[in-house]
Amino acid sequence: MPFTDAGTLFRPLAIKSLELKNRIVMAPMTRTFAPNGVPNEANAAYYRRRAEGQVGLILSEGTVIDRPASRNDPNIPFFHGDPALAGWKGVIDAVHSVGGKMGPQLWHTGAARYTEWEPEATVESPSGLDAPDAPRGEAMSEEAIADSVAAFAKAAADAKRLGFDTVEIHGAHGYLIDQFFWSGTNLRTDRYGGATIKERSRFAAEIVAAVREAVGGAFPIILRISQWKQQDFSVRLAETPALMTDWLLPLVEAGVDVLHCSQRRFWDPEFPEIDGENGLNCAGWAKKLTGAATISVGSVGLDSDFTNALADKGSRNMSIDRLIERMERDEFDLIAVGRALISDPNWAAKIEGNDQQSLKGFDAGTLAELI
Repeated sequence: MPFTDAGTLFRPLAIKSLELKNRIVMAPMTRTFAPNGVPNEANAAYYRRRAEGQVGLILSEGTVIDRPASRNDPNIPFFHGDPALAGWKGVIDAVHSVGGKMGPQLWHTGAARYTEWEPEATVESPSGLDAPDAPRGEAMSEEAIADSVAAFAKAAADAKRLGFDTVEIHGAHGYLIDQFFWSGTNLRTDRYGGATIKERSRFAAEIVAAVREAVGGAFPIILRISQWKQQDFSVRLAETPALMTDWLLPLVEAGVDVLHCSQRRFWDPEFPEIDGENGLNCAGWAKKLTGAATISVGSVGLDSDFTNALADKGSRNMSIDRLIERMERDEFDLIAVGRALISDPNWAAKIEGNDQQSLKGFDAGTLAELI
């Protein structure tokens, strides 16, 4: 059976200086194919193929800021230093050469970083915790916090200088910024802690404000957020719309243009007790409460959620009709696609052309190379 008309996914959208031909975003996905942290021609070709495949906006894999504890694998790319920035210049030039748009995702892994490959490295976080009651590393001093804020701003300025079209700050999934949001990992008693989510959002708000000052008013800033954490899928930072407003509205007021709302399944309602089992998802509520543009993400193009899909071969696109229904009512503005685009760089073009016959499902074997 053909999909419902997918035309709603291919409407243009402008957000400040960013002009997109459609609503499909390539989600950031860690690939660990940047030797010693430096992107090369293979990375550039990987992203160029998604632009050729009609992805409207590409967000890079997580790329780390200039902090000694920021990355968790030797082949995760830096977004600092001349060799890495030269590599990223090659990536954005390749994407632009075929008419694509792209932003880097700026990242600090915090206490969630792996250390097997670098056992003596510093691990820093709000309170020296990777999860509630799970000590790891050291609590950040105010000087370390200030240096991290500055590092995010410097990376964003470099992104604009290199010619990227936007920038995303990674504030989700239990990494550093998210560890400040989470009451279980932020036990600080200074101005970066507190009993409320609004108080614990200060670190993120300072990063956003510094990035806004570094890139100017017209350059779009995206912030990725999530309720769930890799440490605990059941965590919810905001149990009510009022708490979600307390969390997200100050970040939008600090300079965020787009909230990238990560959930495991985009079709799950965020507050079903309010609007039912078919109610607004996380991105829908974030848009309603803050007025910001939003990106939804979570198992698009898969017939199971992303954690199960990692083991699947040939996962199909049973979720597309549900996606189109939500996009038609403008519940959110953009949809990010992850693993489906790892296996099939032409996924977006095939959806646009209703080419189900050649549409590939996610194959976990393709994680071993840059297709």
